[in-house]
Amino acid sequence: MPTALIAEDEALLAQALQQELSRAWPELQVLAVAGDGHRAVREALRLTPDLLFFDIRMPGQDGLAAAAELADAWPAGAGPLPLLVFVTAYDEYAVRAFDAQALDYVLKPVQPERLQRTVARLQQALAARSAAPLRTGPADAALEPALAQWRALLAAAGAGAPGPAGAGAGAGASTAPLRFITASDAGGQTLRLVPVDEVLYFEAADKYVRVLTATQEHLIRTPLRQLLPQLDAQQFWQVHRGTVVRAAAIDSVQRDEAGRLHLQLRGRPAGERLAVSRLYAHLFRAM
Repeated sequence: MPTALIAEDEALLAQALQQELSRAWPELQVLAVAGDGHRAVREALRLTPDLLFFDIRMPGQDGLAAAAELADAWPAGAGPLPLLVFVTAYDEYAVRAFDAQALDYVLKPVQPERLQRTVARLQQALAARSAAPLRTGPADAALEPALAQWRALLAAAGAGAPGPAGAGAGAGASTAPLRFITASDAGGQTLRLVPVDEVLYFEAADKYVRVLTATQEHLIRTPLRQLLPQLDAQQFWQVHRGTVVRAAAIDSVQRDEAGRLHLQLRGRPAGERLAVSRLYAHLFRAM
């Protein structure tokens, strides 16, 4: 029997989704319902379900952050990553982003006809997964088909994330990449105009994002996923859920004993290494 985990902070909506799933897919067994992203990650690692239904917006840790954390924490011997479906309240920009990539999502409140189409696609995907030949080689290589689906979903969901004024990032983002960033220094007493050309990497830290140049550190309050669409994608690469680096600044890529990748950037201290998550390790495959 296929199994699933639901992450939804509103109990009535979680119950409605579970009920509609039981009608659309009687064989599906919902193993647990988590009310926040942190618990969703713990339960997914414990139960290793076939499917995940993650609400995009949840308190504490949202569905985007939970999915990114889970992809990195998924045990190598636990089998393939679950198929991921994001659950979202109706939002023009989020829906447009999902539809543009032909990705599945579930709208709140649950619409039986739309859910039935999602179920049909999931059943087809699980059948194809079962029929696929067993993959050999590195454990992360076996996870790559699911990681590709997760990357596309996270990109689409991020494109529909609300901007500072509450509009979708796709609506308010400028066509020209950001050239300057207004940031405070580490002490928070002085504002600086930092040229983006000098930034080596951005790193999420609590309520701030650290802006690192070769010689200085600055702080901004704009969340990383709102900042990312404003950066030149050819110059800045996301390598972790909390880290975006200037590609031209990457000096070397090192693999540790566990097979995880770490970056050393030109212009930064020799002992400073930036972790690369599974979701973005494909950027550094040997050509």
